[in-house]
Amino acid sequence: MESKVAGRYAKSLLGLAIEQKTEEKVFGDMQLITSTVGASRELALLLRNPIVNTDKKLNIASALFKGKVSDLTLAFLNIIISKKRELYLEDISRQFISMYKAYVGIETAYVTTPFALDEKLRAEIMKIVSAAAKGKVELVEQIDKDLIGGFVLKMNNRQVDTSIESKLREIRRELKINLYEKNY
Repeated sequence: MESKVAGRYAKSLLGLAIEQKTEEKVFGDMQLITSTVGASRELALLLRNPIVNTDKKLNIASALFKGKVSDLTLAFLNIIISKKRELYLEDISRQFISMYKAYVGIETAYVTTPFALDEKLRAEIMKIVSAAAKGKVELVEQIDKDLIGGFVLKMNNRQVDTSIESKLREIRRELKINLYEKNY
């Protein structure tokens, strides 16, 4: 769930990071925060819990991230927690990552296959995606065992679906349309 509040904080942090020329470091910090909060259900619940006081949350954030993130990111975390906006932390970090990628011109392409890609297939897909992209491309691979064959490629607002599952759906849809006319 992305919120306007998270978007505003992410935009402010990106602006400040650009101003201080630490945007790449803060980008890495936001990736660390996203993965840390996303991997620990207990941490996510603790951050959302209104009963846990602010000082305890500040101490936990400091223990987790001090020395691992930049001073700007640590100060930002302290502000977020002090203003009782910590429930938006994961959302803020995700939106920051998205805004940073747009700022530096990195496009993300998602490829879903029924198996892990080998180097040859990955290179072929990167070739296809790079031709359609304006800048750098980041390829995110996903495995869906329910796909019978083929792949699904999503980039920007476009999707290429060459999976057998989608072909079967298309055939089913065509068979439902009865083109047979009775002549008797």
